[in-house]
Order: sequence, then C-alpha cells, then structure tokens
Amino acid sequence: MGNGTTFTYANSFGGDWREDPSDPFAPGGKAQSWGKRIGEDEWVWGEDIIRGVNLGGWLVTEPFIVPALYEKYVDKTNIAVFDEWTLALAMGENLAKDMEEHYSTFITEQDIAEIAGAGLNWVRIPIGFWAIETMNDEPFLVGTSWSYFLKAIEWCRKYGVRIYLDLHALPGSQNGWNHSGKAGSVNFMNGVMGIANAQRTLTYLRIITEFVSQEQYRDVVPMVGIVNEILWGTIGKDSVQSFYYAAYEAMRGATGAGKGNGPYVVVHEGFQGPAIWEGFMQGADRLALDQHPYLAFMSDYTSTLDVLAKKPCDWAVATNQSSKAFGVTVGGEWSVAINNCGKWLNGIGAPSDPHYDCDMWDDWASYNATIITSLKSVALASMDALQNFFFWTWKIGDSTELGRSSSPMWHYRLGLQRGWMPADPREAINHCGGSQLFDGSYAASATGDAASMQPSPSLAFPPAKISPSFDATLLPTYTATGTLKTLFAPTFTAAPTATVGTGWWNAEDNGGAYVPVKGCSYPNAWDATAALPTGTCG
Repeated sequence: MGNGTTFTYANSFGGDWREDPSDPFAPGGKAQSWGKRIGEDEWVWGEDIIRGVNLGGWLVTEPFIVPALYEKYVDKTNIAVFDEWTLALAMGENLAKDMEEHYSTFITEQDIAEIAGAGLNWVRIPIGFWAIETMNDEPFLVGTSWSYFLKAIEWCRKYGVRIYLDLHALPGSQNGWNHSGKAGSVNFMNGVMGIANAQRTLTYLRIITEFVSQEQYRDVVPMVGIVNEILWGTIGKDSVQSFYYAAYEAMRGATGAGKGNGPYVVVHEGFQGPAIWEGFMQGADRLALDQHPYLAFMSDYTSTLDVLAKKPCDWAVATNQSSKAFGVTVGGEWSVAINNCGKWLNGIGAPSDPHYDCDMWDDWASYNATIITSLKSVALASMDALQNFFFWTWKIGDSTELGRSSSPMWHYRLGLQRGWMPADPREAINHCGGSQLFDGSYAASATGDAASMQPSPSLAFPPAKISPSFDATLLPTYTATGTLKTLFAPTFTAAPTATVGTGWWNAEDNGGAYVPVKGCSYPNAWDATAALPTGTCG
C-alpha cells in the first residue's frame, strides 16, 4: 500500500486486481468473476446488480462510527462537541493533523480489497461540501477529504469497485442532524438563508459533476447523489422538488444528456417512500431514486425477532414498482439494526431507548446462535427486497472508552466475521419470494437511451414560498458572477506526465459560480430560520 505496509488479497469469487503504475487510467480490476471490469466493461442497469456498502464516517465523520476521534475531545475542552463543526472547533490547531490521521487510517486500500473479497461491487462514499471550500467562519478542514476521495478512486479502479459519490453535508444543513456537518436548525431551502445555501450547493454540484465526468474518472464514479436525507417535513414538498429540478438542470447543463454524458443524478426520497415520486421529472435523463429504509427507528417494541426478520421483505413491492415507474431505484442506506442501541448512535449525550436492553444488544461478543440467525435473516431480506443496495456502513471504529466497537448491527465487516452478514451476498436472491418482480426493463430515459430526455413538468427555482412562511422574493440570494473553482486531480510518482484532466470536462459550461453580492451583509447562513432581514441582497 502507499504507506509501505502489505496485505494478502483474498477473493473467493474469482475477482482480480489490476494496476499499471505507468498508466494509472488503464482498465482496472474485476470485483468478482461475473462482474464488469472497470474501464473495459459497461455497467448495464437491469442486468447488473449493485451489492454495496457505505464508507460512512470517513470523509464526513459521525460520532457513533468513529467514536475514538470524538472521545479525544468530548468533555475535554470548553466546547461542547456533538458534530464535525464543533469537533473542528475543539481540535483547534490540531485540526489538520488529527483529521489527516483519521482519513489516512480509517479507510485504506485494504478495506476496498476486503469489500471486493466480500462479494460486494460498489461503495457509496459520503462527502461534505468542504471538500471544495468553506465560507466565513465555517470551521471544517478544506480540501483534504478530496485528496482521500481521489485515493478511493485509485483503489476502487484497482479492485473493480464502482463509486456512488454522495454529497452528504450541504451548506446550512439539509436536515439538522450531526452527519450534515452541523446539528441544529435546517438552513437549506428553509429559513432566511435557505435559497442562498441552495445556490451555493448548485455550484458545488456542477464542480463535482465536471470532475467525475472526465474520461479518466467516469467509469469509476457513475453516480452522484445531490443531497443526503433532506428533511422533507421541515423543508416541504415544493421546495425539495424545486431544488431537485434545479440540481438536475445544473448537472445536465454541465454534461449534456444521454448515456456516457456525466453520471446518474441521484435524489433522495426524503423518507416519504418511493411511491410518491412516480411521475416526478418524468422523462429525465438517468435520474435515480435513493431510499433509506431503517428498521432501527420504527419504534417496534413488540414484534419478535422472527417477525422483525421478515419485515424488510415488505420493501420489495415498493422497490419493484419504483423501478418500473420511476427508473433506477437503489437502497442507499439500511442496516440489520432492529433497535437504536449503540454508543452515540442517537447523538452524543442522547440517552439509550429504555424499551431495549441496549447493554445486551451492544455486547456483540455474547450474541447467541438465535440472534445471529435472526440478524442474518434481516440482512438477506433487506438485500433481496432492495435489490440494488448499499449497507450502512462498512465498519465501526473502536471506542477507546469501551475498548471495542459499539453499534454492531451497523458494522458489515464485523457481521462478516461473526456470522450475521452473509459470506456471499448472492445468498439473498429470492429470500423474500413474492410477486410483482421487476423484470429489469427500464424506461429508455432512465438509462440515457431515449431520443429526447427533457423532464416534465419543469419546476421553478426558487419556489414562490420558502418555509416556514417566507415570500422567496424577499429573501437574500447570491449572484452567479463568481469565479468557478475546480477540484484538483491526483499526481502519480510513477507516471508524472499522465494526463489527469483539468477538473472541468465541458469548457462550454462557463457560467459563474454563486457568490455573495459584493457589499451586501448577509444573516448567519447556519442560524437564520425565523427573522426576516430588513433588506434583501441579490
């Protein structure tokens, strides 16, 4: 590996790795013998199946996934730490050093090799907007996470693993949860700075799309998610769908339409279920839907293990119907957790749910055969029902205070070792049985094969009203007159003259970046949900 260490690659599924240091963009590996080699073989939706995991907690940290990183600072300074924003503040002058150490050790090349060796072929990688830039007093470490995403591209190419890049944390926070970067209020398409924060995001999505659309990277990164778990109940249907349309237009404006022109554009279903999205942006080019069904937060305190193990099969009908009526539909997050037990799973300082014996559920070394079998049944049912899936998450780091990892039902790698995740994910095929199966035949626009792919109906951005109850014309906005940034490319010691790309695929995509209007004073972009400003900017 790049740090000088070695490991033995084990893949019982006939996968291989391929790397040419002198030609870093040559065709790469094949995750399994039946898989599609990156750089040579086209991924075919409806025939090929995503069996994936998330690399959660890596480039966007979460306390329950990387507890040791947080334990170093929780209750150790005068700053209350509960998300990456406050962690960065508490780290102070140690920010760059501590985050670099985390990035370089939590996920490595060996993890990608193990993922392929586990019969998996995709990873979903969450990333925060600070991979590109920050503004004002935003304390996040800028740019370093992008350098590690570039390493992930190299590793995934080598082992034949494709990437779904998810913009997980947006300016202002799209849900107010800690994994959006800052817990608290929602200031994205909500509140006084909701439009301005969305405009920033449109620029960032263009920048990301332009980079991954370059021929050197597009085979490895075929999907880009525009937002993770947007808070529908706070933001509202009209604002959510208005932003989705604007993001699609910005990304397809950068790439053009049709197969091979840019990545699939992935929208989250807002925890509303797939059914309500039927007909949304009908005819759009390669628009995919991401659902995140979790048993853990359904507050089912009475069902037996056997009953809980069958519940994910209920997701199959909606998934099949969405695949027929909407298009590519993936399960971007799920776990085998049947409760919300685990250190900091509900946030730092949040109490355990008294309805569960969380000490028992967190003591994974003491799981008996009945528990292991039931959890494996949850896994198989979820895999079969969701079809194209990404488990959340590949690994949970050890807690220095516990001396082990917590939240075991969210830990794919541990589940493999202990038996509640299948050694071969193909074991899930037909686990649920049932009817209304999707036959793999997508609408032509869903795979970029239609002659015309203009989504209908069009939606105005911004919408007329912004929650809680603002006239959008009275709110501050940014202006699209700024200089566009580009994401930097990797460097290769063995191939110093390799053509790595400029970071910008389409030279004709030259509209300005959204930036603050010169001379305008704006409210706090992260805490301005209630008070209307006395004047407007933009």
